[in-house]
Amino acid sequence: MDTNRPLVQASRRAREVPVSRRQMNAMLLAGLATLAMPTVAGTAQHPAPPYLITDFDWVDRTRSRPVPTRLYWPATGVAEQSVPLVVFSHGIGGSREGYSYLGKYWSARGVASLHIQHSGSDRALWRGNPFAVVSRLQAAAQEQEAIARAADMRFALDNILSDASGYQAAAINPQRLVAAGHSYGANTTLLTVGAQVVRNGQTIDCLDARFAAAVVISAPPFYGESDLAAILKNITVPSIHITATDDVIQIPGYRSGAEDRLAIFEAITNPHKLLAVFRGGSHSMFTDRSFTGGFSLNPKVKLATADLALAFLASTFDGDDSALDRWQTQWQPILAKTQVNDWLG
Repeated sequence: MDTNRPLVQASRRAREVPVSRRQMNAMLLAGLATLAMPTVAGTAQHPAPPYLITDFDWVDRTRSRPVPTRLYWPATGVAEQSVPLVVFSHGIGGSREGYSYLGKYWSARGVASLHIQHSGSDRALWRGNPFAVVSRLQAAAQEQEAIARAADMRFALDNILSDASGYQAAAINPQRLVAAGHSYGANTTLLTVGAQVVRNGQTIDCLDARFAAAVVISAPPFYGESDLAAILKNITVPSIHITATDDVIQIPGYRSGAEDRLAIFEAITNPHKLLAVFRGGSHSMFTDRSFTGGFSLNPKVKLATADLALAFLASTFDGDDSALDRWQTQWQPILAKTQVNDWLG
């Protein structure tokens, strides 16, 4: 088989201003000081956000590869609970700052979210000669970068579960670790939870068995592979798949539509899988971009996506399907297709 053939393809996302660890500590001190101060009549009070944001500039020295990350952490109740953790992989051309709406929503509700920046396929691809963007995207989708991305997931999880993070590793529930991603990051997620591709007679196996569930948003096909069932047969964790009818990736010489997302969902043999397809939209509306996919639809899909992931985790980890049932009813007007009811039985 052609070893130069890329495994995956994905898309870009938006930027956000970073918050350093020093700034986060200052915010914590300010928050503590505010708790001790009396309320002054007539003075507007601005409550602190229910999450903390910390950036880590880790380097995997065994690969000489930077692995920047951003952690969204629940601001309250950490000592009283065992916190689930999502490890999130961005689309091609993205960064740790992207998909902030997911990190904020989840962490505000007790689920920490660690967003990885993949240095070989991050926002640096958009810099330089604009006429060479397509070639840079194609290079970033080669198999070595796909493998490196999966290694980034493993390295980041190793670090956040160690003292290197500065957080108490004991606060993270090792039985509730979730791999998640959008576009190229969705492929990274699938590789991390068991997808296997054969290249030149060798099986590419990036499984990290610590992950107990997967959130797969807008997964492109695995390039050059016609037997998706063979690639995905070893995925045994529960998974949720989210897309839209107009979820299309299109660059010169390449197109991938929503039918590819559905094919991946259908090819996974593990029955513990969920599907949600929004009506209309776009591939990039799942990023932080505000208007793509429709001025009205965009914020609804973001909220519905974030909420569905939490309902999926409640069902997977706690056996509580009530949130999924409510989600199905609440968001029915913007849905084209679901297999939530199949999950609920």
